[in-house]
Amino acid sequence: MYIAKNLNTIKSQLPAHVTLVAVSKTKPVADLMEAYDAGQRIFGENKIQEMTDKWEVMPKDIEWHMIGHVQTNKVKYMAPYVSLIHGVDSLKLLQEINKQAAKNNRVIDCLLQVYIAEEESKFGLDKQELDEILSSTEIKQLKNIRIVGLMGMATFTENKNQIEKEFKHLKTIFDKFTIHNSQFTILSMGMSGDYQLAISCGSTMVRIGSSIFGSR
Repeated sequence: MYIAKNLNTIKSQLPAHVTLVAVSKTKPVADLMEAYDAGQRIFGENKIQEMTDKWEVMPKDIEWHMIGHVQTNKVKYMAPYVSLIHGVDSLKLLQEINKQAAKNNRVIDCLLQVYIAEEESKFGLDKQELDEILSSTEIKQLKNIRIVGLMGMATFTENKNQIEKEFKHLKTIFDKFTIHNSQFTILSMGMSGDYQLAISCGSTMVRIGSSIFGSR
């Protein structure tokens, strides 16, 4: 029962405006069901096939969030059900999500992933690329997606000052685009190790895995 206990502890610490995504990648359905039975309805996965397998067998009132890097050719598998795609980092990917959403008569919510870390391995857009996508004529033609905010991952470091600087940087970018875009309501930043810091920097959605389900 430790999953339910962990979940309730974390939820009791979250401000009302912050949404909790339980990151359930690599975890068996039984673990997810324990979280579900404790009231959790939003789960985040980083592999489309694994997420689809779980979606097929689990209750249908769950919101599934794709939090990993998305390959264009896999979008079709999650298009019938995915609630929010966090890591969108190109216009090409947005166009593919739009195409597959249209086939399923859906509008799919997306977050644009911004590169804020000082590591080479993280995906994402820089501020200029973000500007270009959001002001492009192509994006206005995509009627089956809705860009509802931004997502970012801080550098994997013990240096809290650096993480805080990166989170604040992303919040500044978010605020700038929110002025022009009333649909921008979600700022997804913060994971098990740094979510409290992320919330203090303005995060409205945190992605927490190991603090709920235990380490992988």
